[in-house]
Parts: sequence; structure tokens; C-alpha cells
Amino acid sequence: MANPRMMEGSKRRRRKNDRIDAGKLARSGRVDPKSLYPIRHRSSQVRADLLVLRARDALVASRTELINTVRALVKTMGARLCSCSSEAFSKKAEMEIPTEFRETLQPLMRLIARLNDEIKSYDQKIEQLASKKYKHTQLLRQVTGVGPITALAYVLTLETPLRFANSRDVGPYLGLVPKQEDSGDSQPQLGISKAGDQMLRKLLVGSAQYILGPFGPDTDLRRFGMKLCERGGKNAKKRAVVAVARKLAVLLHRLWVSGEVYVPLGHASFARTAQAVAA
Repeated sequence: MANPRMMEGSKRRRRKNDRIDAGKLARSGRVDPKSLYPIRHRSSQVRADLLVLRARDALVASRTELINTVRALVKTMGARLCSCSSEAFSKKAEMEIPTEFRETLQPLMRLIARLNDEIKSYDQKIEQLASKKYKHTQLLRQVTGVGPITALAYVLTLETPLRFANSRDVGPYLGLVPKQEDSGDSQPQLGISKAGDQMLRKLLVGSAQYILGPFGPDTDLRRFGMKLCERGGKNAKKRAVVAVARKLAVLLHRLWVSGEVYVPLGHASFARTAQAVAA
């Protein structure tokens, strides 16, 4: 199965139809099969389990949109709602809505509460899948900031750790590396390629933001990201988050392949040991 996104487009061709496309694919495959950038399909069971994560992601997006809508509508009437978590919004914000608008916004608040219940139900299903069917997700959850949702999404998206001979190949596969359009001396700095699974990439970035946030523990990943932040610049924090997400993707694959016990400060302890030996 060829990957159409990686092959040459048909913009410069004056004639395009299914017969011409099939002939071009056949000639490309005969000359060099790798030029087709073959795609590996997931099994039906993995796709079915991945559907649970995607359905939950859709509910979370709907809840976020409804919460933002309620806040915006209340703000247009000269009031503001308190800052709270999405799970507590339906209870805390309902009492702060002005009385004259409460009846109008009540259906939206009921929808948000219903979405919270459905999301909790999906969370329970995900926890069961991770703990019973995909027990190797426990290896990935050793890293603080990686929960059952991120671990299960990672395992289901990659399906098998043997898919990559080198753990560093996971970063480009998930679109966490910069795009390249170099030509001669021109080497422009571009954004990440955003290839691969969007949901998993978003989850890894969320885990990286937690690691670099105020509640993140002291780990090698956090120290690596904080050093990038110290460089300054307009987008230093954003680049650090993406870099930590890429490093996290590599680390999770390594833990999955080797089954090792995660050491949060492995490089620091290795450096202290080396210094002691040298002394």
C-alpha cells in the first residue's frame, strides 16, 4: 500500500486518471518499491481498541467547545465565570451565571455534565484495556506525566516495538522533527512536520508540558527542557516542549523494547559515578 502524501503530486501533469495513476505506481514499484513509501496497516483488533481513544478525544473536544461558548456568552453580558477545571465547570460555574441568563444557558450546562459522565466512562474502559489487555503499558507509565491514555495511545499507534530498529526513528514518525527545505546555502528554520498520528502527538506534547510545568518532578527530561528554555528567544518555551515530547517518544519506545526500570535521573547519577571513579 503506497503512501500518497510522500509521493510526487499530479499538479504538473496535464492528464490524470486512474489508469495513468495505476501505471505510474506499477513502474515505480518495479524500479524501486521504497519509492512508494509503503504503509503498514494496523490489525482490526488494534483499530477497534484505538477507536475508544478517538471517541473520548472527540468528547473532550466537544466539552471544551461548549465550555468556551458558555464563558463567551456570559462575558458578552458583562459577567465572568470562575477559573476551574473542566470536570468541575458544570457545578461551580452554574451558580455564578447571572439569574436572568441561567435558564437560557441551562441546556448547555446539562450537556457539559453529561459529557463529563461519558468521558469518565471512557476513562474506565481505557484503564481496563491498559491494565488487563495491554499490560506492557505499565512500562511506559513509569515516566511521570504519562498516564493510561497516553501510554495506551502510544502502544496502539505503534502496535509493535519491533516496527522501528532505532528508537530515534519514532520522533520523525510522529511528526516531532522540523521540516526541511534546504537548497544550497539556504537552510530556513521551519516548524515540525506534523506527520503521523495527530492525537498521539497532542498527548505527548501535553505530557511534555506537565514535565516542564510547576508540578513536574526533577528528571533528566525536565532538566533537558529547562536548558532549552534558558536560551531565551521568542519561541524558546514552545521549542523546549516539542523537544521534550520528541525525547519522551524515544524514551517510551526504549522502555517498551528493553523492559527496563525507568530511572528519572539516570544521566545525573551516571555523571556522579564517573566523577567519583575519576577522583
